[in-house]
Formats: sequence, C-alpha cells, structure tokens
Amino acid sequence: MGGLNLEVFKFGMYVMFPIGIMFYFGTNLDERFAVPAFWPRPEQANRVPTERDEINAELQRLRARRLYVRDRRLENEAKAAAQAKEDGGAGVTRRDDGQ
Repeated sequence: MGGLNLEVFKFGMYVMFPIGIMFYFGTNLDERFAVPAFWPRPEQANRVPTERDEINAELQRLRARRLYVRDRRLENEAKAAAQAKEDGGAGVTRRDDGQ
C-alpha cells in the first residue's frame, strides 16, 4: 500500500491544512472585513444621564411623552366611541370574550 513517507505526508497535511487556512483567512481581518462608519459616533449614540439635573430632565421628558401618547389614545378611543354611537352600535369597540 503506502509507505511511511505517505503516512508522514498525510499527517503533515492534516495538521498544516487547517493551520494554513486559519492563517490565510485570519490575518488582516480589520482591513478586509471592516465596514466604515458601522458603529455610531459617541455624539450620535444614546448617553445615559449621570447628573441629577440631567436625570430629572430625562424623567420630565419621558413623563411628557407618556402623557402625550395617553392623551392621543384617549382622543382616538373617544372618537371611536362617538362613531360607534352614531352608527347605532354597529361597530364594536371592545372585545368582551373573557380575556
């Protein structure tokens, strides 16, 4: 069949082939696969407030946004209820199946 030299060659290929592939594809990864401007710059990213005044300002902003969304939802529900009342109850505005 084969001799000792063939077995040594096969063993060398089994060991060196994965190492060679990893070396070839593993070098210069930043240059080959880097996408410019992929990560946002620090001034574009969200910043967690750390000062007491900043935290209070952020809480007030979130509270105002929540109230604005709540007011819009209530207005839409009132319009839908008025529309259902005008239609004579033809439109169902609430699911009443026990959930």
